[in-house]
Amino acid sequence: MNIKNLLWIWMCLLPIQTMAQEMALVRGGEFLPLYGAVKNEMVQVKDFYMDAKPVTHADFLEFVQKNPQWKKSMVKKIFADERYLTAWDGDQQVPSELHNSPVNNISWFAAKAYCECQGKRLPTVDEWEYAAMADEKIKDARKDSLYNVKIIRTYEKPKTHLLKVGQGEKNYWGIFDLHGLVWEWTQDFNSVIIAGESRNNGNGEKGLFCASGAVGANDLMNYAAFMRYAIRASLKANHTVTTKGFRCVKDANSNYLVQK
Repeated sequence: MNIKNLLWIWMCLLPIQTMAQEMALVRGGEFLPLYGAVKNEMVQVKDFYMDAKPVTHADFLEFVQKNPQWKKSMVKKIFADERYLTAWDGDQQVPSELHNSPVNNISWFAAKAYCECQGKRLPTVDEWEYAAMADEKIKDARKDSLYNVKIIRTYEKPKTHLLKVGQGEKNYWGIFDLHGLVWEWTQDFNSVIIAGESRNNGNGEKGLFCASGAVGANDLMNYAAFMRYAIRASLKANHTVTTKGFRCVKDANSNYLVQK
C-alpha cells in the first residue's frame, strides 16, 4: 500500500470519531417493493442501522475540511456537476442558517465518499423504501391512503430543503425526515432501470416514464413511490439537485457503536 492510500485511509478515519450521529436499528423482514426483479415477489431485507437524521450542511462541512478533494473548487467534474454545493459561499463558508438543514446539491459520488469515511455506506433502494414505509406507529403504513396523501403533500411544499432536520415526528424505527425535506441518494439508485429493462425488452426507461410504467408496478395507487422511482431513474451519479441529500446506513452485524 502506497503513502497516498495510507493518507486517504487516515483522513477517512477522522470523521468517524467527530461526525458520528445517532443511528436507529431497523429490524429486517419481507416487503413488496413497488418495482422488483420479479413482479409480486417479496424482497428480504436484513437488519441494518440507519442515520436517524439526514446529513446536514454542518456535517458535510466537517467532512470537506478533512477531505479537501471534495471542496467546491477542487472536486472533479466527473464526480460532481457545476451545481455541487451551490448554496455555500465558498469552499468552507456555509451560511449559518443552513448549518442544521439537510445538505443538498450533493452528487452520489460525494455522498458515497462521506458514508465510507465513517465506515458506513449508502442505503440500498430496498433498505430505504423498507424504512420509509413506516409511519409513527406501524412498520408498513402504505395501505393507509391518508399516509400516502401526507407524503404527496410534502412533495408539493416549496423549499423544504431549507428546513432544519429532526423537527418532525420520528417514525416507527426512530428515524426522522425520510419524507418532507429532501429526496435521498441510495447505493443502487438506478437499479430500477435495470429492473425495467428486464420486463420491457430493453425499453426500461420508456416503460417507466410512459403510461406503461404502471404495468410492472405492484401497487398502482402508491403515487408517492412512483415519483421517487421516477426521479431515481432520471439521475446520473455526478448530478447534484437542490432537493436531493442523503443519509448513511450500517450493517447490523458489523462492529459499530450506535450513538445514543
